Amino acid sequence: MKYFLDSAKMEEITYAYENWGVDGVTTNPRHIMTSGKPFYSVIAEIGDYFKDTDVPVSVEIDPNLTKADDMIAMGRKLSTISKNFVIKIPCTEQGLCAAKVFNESGIRTNVTLVFSASQAIQVARIGSTYCSPFVGWGEANGEFPIETVKRIVEIYRNYDFATEVIVAAVRSGKQIAEVAGFGADITTCGYAVYEDSFFSPYTGFGNDIFINAWDQTDTTE
Repeated sequence: MKYFLDSAKMEEITYAYENWGVDGVTTNPRHIMTSGKPFYSVIAEIGDYFKDTDVPVSVEIDPNLTKADDMIAMGRKLSTISKNFVIKIPCTEQGLCAAKVFNESGIRTNVTLVFSASQAIQVARIGSTYCSPFVGWGEANGEFPIETVKRIVEIYRNYDFATEVIVAAVRSGKQIAEVAGFGADITTCGYAVYEDSFFSPYTGFGNDIFINAWDQTDTTE
């Protein structure tokens, strides 16, 4: 499973890419806002950082846009800024219409805010590059979105769809492991979620035992 970093902060992106080997980056309007920089400055900086790589960077169009033609106009503009950019579009009827146009013209798309398997089917049917079902939001409200991810993966395999599943809004290492078990192609998480997923208190407990043994052993050469 590939790891994408969900962030628009360059210090997080550079560290995660250089030290954790993340495979891609996803951004959204909230990430751009918390970066403290203007939208076009942030995405240009990220695009420039990855310009000599094939790392995909999902950049979201203005969520105020509700008509396909307007989405297409902005998406085309964004796609000229960096070859790494994947145009991120909401899974609405008009968003899917816009995504179909992009897919047919060779512009990669990430259809986001997917909350059902029926939505995901159309995302793949029109040839989108990525489908992003959300996990954390639904689970926080008593739903079982992990099961939706499982169903989406099964459907995509049934029909040999090329669209990759990016499991988004992942909040814990447990969720990462669960969706990996279902065969999801990618997970996208915040920096802190990945950091926590690398940790177990038992590793520290065991290492303390080994440190104690090491310190009581003659290690001179």
